[in-house]
Amino acid sequence: MESRLLSLPELLTLKTKWQNAGKTVVFTNGCFDILHAGHVRYLEDAKALGDYLIVGLNSDNSVRELKGPTRPINNEIHRGLVIAGLRAVDAVIIFDTPTPIPLLEILRPDIHVKGGDYESKSLPEYGTVTQYGGKVIIVPFHPGLSSTNIIGTILDRLGTKS
Repeated sequence: MESRLLSLPELLTLKTKWQNAGKTVVFTNGCFDILHAGHVRYLEDAKALGDYLIVGLNSDNSVRELKGPTRPINNEIHRGLVIAGLRAVDAVIIFDTPTPIPLLEILRPDIHVKGGDYESKSLPEYGTVTQYGGKVIIVPFHPGLSSTNIIGTILDRLGTKS
């Protein structure tokens, strides 16, 4: 099976092919450190909004900036391979910035999806996406499911304080 963990030039070629065929390209991003049911549901919800789903994966450096020095648990290549193996995901690219704005400026997907209780207009990416004519859609989180909660549960069960 061909890898869906792609370089930027590979992804641009594929994305252009999809859009030229009239298909809707959806983009989302995240750390996806310890994959759980909430991630799978979220990615399935994102994929349902279009024909192809690209996942921007925070690099190890950007995860540390966002989550602290003890994260990620899994390195970017391992996280990328796991995400790329999911049925809902058509392509994965690793990015090294705190937000995916530089990547969005290049890729220009039709739809940018975020999860959670954000308001689309308050997202840092909102202006970038709407400026080129894309849409920003927020899909709800599935409560209680997070990598941070899983790590806490593991530490509690091992008798270690986080």
